[in-house]
Amino acid sequence: MISKYLLIFSLVKQFLEKAVLTPDVALASHVKTEVPRTMVTRNPNMEKLKKGYLFPEISIKREAHQKKYPDAKIISLGIGDTTEPIPSIIASAMAESLRKVIAEKVYPNMGIKDSDVFISDGAQCDIARLQMLFGPNVTIAVQDPTFPVRHSPLFTGRTQIDPASSSCSILIPMGWSPPAGDLQGYVDNGVIVGQTGAADDSGRYAGIAYMRCAPENDFFPDLSRVPRTDVIFFCSPNNPTGHMASPAQLRELVDFARRNGSIIVFDSAYAWYVSEGKPRSIYEVPGAREVAIEISSFSKFAGFTGVRLGWAVVPSELRYADGHPVARDFDRIVCTCFNGASSVAQAGGLASLATEEGRDAVRRVVGVYKENARVLVDTFASLGKEVYGGVDSPYVWVRFPGRRSWDVFAEILDKMHVITVPGSGFGPGGEGFVRVSAFNSKDRVLEAAARLSKFLA
Repeated sequence: MISKYLLIFSLVKQFLEKAVLTPDVALASHVKTEVPRTMVTRNPNMEKLKKGYLFPEISIKREAHQKKYPDAKIISLGIGDTTEPIPSIIASAMAESLRKVIAEKVYPNMGIKDSDVFISDGAQCDIARLQMLFGPNVTIAVQDPTFPVRHSPLFTGRTQIDPASSSCSILIPMGWSPPAGDLQGYVDNGVIVGQTGAADDSGRYAGIAYMRCAPENDFFPDLSRVPRTDVIFFCSPNNPTGHMASPAQLRELVDFARRNGSIIVFDSAYAWYVSEGKPRSIYEVPGAREVAIEISSFSKFAGFTGVRLGWAVVPSELRYADGHPVARDFDRIVCTCFNGASSVAQAGGLASLATEEGRDAVRRVVGVYKENARVLVDTFASLGKEVYGGVDSPYVWVRFPGRRSWDVFAEILDKMHVITVPGSGFGPGGEGFVRVSAFNSKDRVLEAAARLSKFLA
């Protein structure tokens, strides 16, 4: 029994310690003389870092020592890793590589390798690490409206305060969803690392290209009017509008990036809400691996909001202007700033994706929220409101022409005791809209729909 535990532990330990990328020598042997490159300049501060890293260097020396003394029984008192076996119930769930499962199950036939996948503690953190990777000298474009990283006072930390158990039992929060890996901090993180200037009175930061996404342009920007930027942040299905980019729109986006030598950061946190037969990944577009990074999260499809688990895909084909692999620098960022997603979280991630049973369970959860979204869409439509989203997304985007978003928010709260989110909070492009979230129980959504029908009729 002990030997069995040791074997399981050894396999798990190898998985957790395995480098995200193969050694430089191995990579170099596969790099062709002529490779596609973007026009994005590598962050010069990455070059300042000393080559190598303490523990990988120790590992290399250990391997060399073992080859020199093949019969030696090396005792490691160096790296501070625990040695007692992980409990079998967890170890058995983690026996299969999460990276491999994501590559095979999420990106089938898209050319994504398990070595392209970086396991993380959520998309929000990956966005911050990517902005650190790009540095202050890049230019960025974002959708308008887009989600800011600001948390509601109704919630604290990572735990949602249940209004039903508080003094505010009459409140039904329908717009805000708890902190999760998909909170798009594109703008805020860009400001923090120095990619922007100051904000104007409308909240727009100098140095950012805002891509207008509205009903009038089918929630997809007129790329002929978007200036070239180094990085393009794009979320589909979109938060807050609920719009899912069509195959033609994604093709246009990839072509635009390839012409301009830009890098797309594609946020697919809500991909599981997309109906069968529609695009869920940017890598469904040929050529995207040479210009796109994709980030995602277990938060919205598997309920991992407080568990913290996600991933980033940085294909080996993606290169800086000097030909340096973007993934190699991102690997260094991850190894420097992140100590790995917890074993428990990864075990849960594997259980969600590795088997058909797990995937069916996830689909059932997603189905609950999609049905909630349908109820909300039907409710607003029956009231004659202009409503978008809610089909391939858990978010419903409702227009109130001629009215300020905060005024609509206040009226719905005051008269119906239902919390939504004012659209202007997502940027100037959201003025006149409110976002309504399907993330609540079926009973509460039906109650909210009844209240909305009564007071907005």
